[in-house]
Amino acid sequence: MSSKTRKKKELKIIPLGGLERVGMNITAFCYGEDIIVVDCGLAFPNDDMLGIDLVIPDVTFLKEHRDQVRAFFITHGHEDHIGALPYVLREIPVPVYGTQLTLAIIKNKLEESTQEVEVPLEVVDYGDVITCGDFSVEYIRTNHSIAGSSALAITSPAGTVIHTGDFKIDFTPVYGDTIDLQRLGVLGSKGVLALLCDSTNALKPGMTMSERTVGKTFDNIFADNVNHRIIVATFASNVDRIQQIINCAVKYGRKVAIDGRSMVNIVNVAVELGYIRMPENLLIPLEEIGKYPSEQIVLIMTGSQGEPMAALSRVAQCAHKKISVFPGDVVIISSTPIPGNEKSVFKLINDLSVLGAHVIFQDTHVSGHACQDEIRFLYSLIRPKYAIPMHGEFRHRIAQRNLCLDLGWDKEHVIILKSGDVLSLTNKSAEIVDTVPARGILVDGLGIGDVGNIVLRDRQYLSENGIFIVSVCLDTQEMRFVSAPEIVTKGFVYIKDAEDMINRAGEIVEECMASFEDSRSRDINRLKAEIRNALSEFIWRELRRRPMILPIITEAM
Repeated sequence: MSSKTRKKKELKIIPLGGLERVGMNITAFCYGEDIIVVDCGLAFPNDDMLGIDLVIPDVTFLKEHRDQVRAFFITHGHEDHIGALPYVLREIPVPVYGTQLTLAIIKNKLEESTQEVEVPLEVVDYGDVITCGDFSVEYIRTNHSIAGSSALAITSPAGTVIHTGDFKIDFTPVYGDTIDLQRLGVLGSKGVLALLCDSTNALKPGMTMSERTVGKTFDNIFADNVNHRIIVATFASNVDRIQQIINCAVKYGRKVAIDGRSMVNIVNVAVELGYIRMPENLLIPLEEIGKYPSEQIVLIMTGSQGEPMAALSRVAQCAHKKISVFPGDVVIISSTPIPGNEKSVFKLINDLSVLGAHVIFQDTHVSGHACQDEIRFLYSLIRPKYAIPMHGEFRHRIAQRNLCLDLGWDKEHVIILKSGDVLSLTNKSAEIVDTVPARGILVDGLGIGDVGNIVLRDRQYLSENGIFIVSVCLDTQEMRFVSAPEIVTKGFVYIKDAEDMINRAGEIVEECMASFEDSRSRDINRLKAEIRNALSEFIWRELRRRPMILPIITEAM
């Protein structure tokens, strides 16, 4: 077989994110001269990423092959699958495919973005097949914590690969039908080259409970608190959860008010498209909640993860302009803390409790991801040649690998990838043949990628040790100092409580200045180094601290 023929049969799968953390999901599929991309999500910063707003994927590989990128295929409308599109589409303006609700959310994000992006948004229905060069992509109905979620059957001359997206098997979904197991089974019977499967809950035994179980919990809470105002915080994108809250409000004769920009946007879109159904006049503006007795009100808002600027967090800090918490209010936090957010969520609960609220956070949420039994079932149904665990931290994907090994796959056919790996896949082999850049790009305000590890280390150092600034004024013609040193500290000591130590530090700087004048040196950098070293020794000796010391030499005018 010639090398040209062999190359033609290779499918390359390149995850550009989503494999070392929860979030930032994006995977490229390459065959011949065609590239398609599944999802384009963001991740939220870790605790050590001080000042960072978002993390988006590094799409250097896609930019280098821009002429070959045909389209983005989106599995569902969560931020970890669509959040980076406003940034990436600006540089790679190609069509975006997705179901109706998914594209409505994306359209809203693009319109709000500071990035000017105009690309075709192509709505697909379940069962539709889109052809892009050598690829054909079929949308298959799944269940998740947002309506319109899909798996993708990606077919090329190398074979068919199924990408599950985020999924679970819910036999009683709130909206729509259950996952299309029949179609997945048909594809499996025809032969599937690889299954790229959601690993998020691979460590959890059993099956994920149906979303409807949360509705029963809400009903009980509403029934037990008919004389209290109810506030519910949940993910804005969890349309099914919002529908169940609305159902309870209707049943118990309450009006509903919504707060949080993303919550308002998504509810408006979902109502317009028919994903949320409610009677007329049920929704009232926030400004009108005072016109009704508190026991007739339900507030639905963002902030279930303790995000500092989200609606519920501002309420808990008494910083919300329109909503205050009163003793007796019932606050339902309807989500599970995302790994890393536990401290923020527990602080939120404490703050609300101090204000007299009764906070309920247990049994008010079910996951949108498949647990072990569902993952086993899907593999047994599809029987792919290769198993490729996706979406999640390393421990999650290793757990899915172990499930596959228990089901009879051998180690050579269960592939654990890293972001940036280039997997060459044929019916006879699977081999990592290369790597491409796949680090996270940090977004800080309007800056994209201008903050790196060195800046983060400086921020971390400043947060832990503070800064000690010394300013002196130098006549650079005579090389004489024209004023005494000025000292300012931030995050180090409170100057009024440490005047003696600050005065002694000033004397040390003056000794360095005098020595510099006597030496008749013109090396300003040398002076800065001498001041920094002398102060560092003094502060360590006095306080056992190491603030960042910043000497500033200004020229006399």
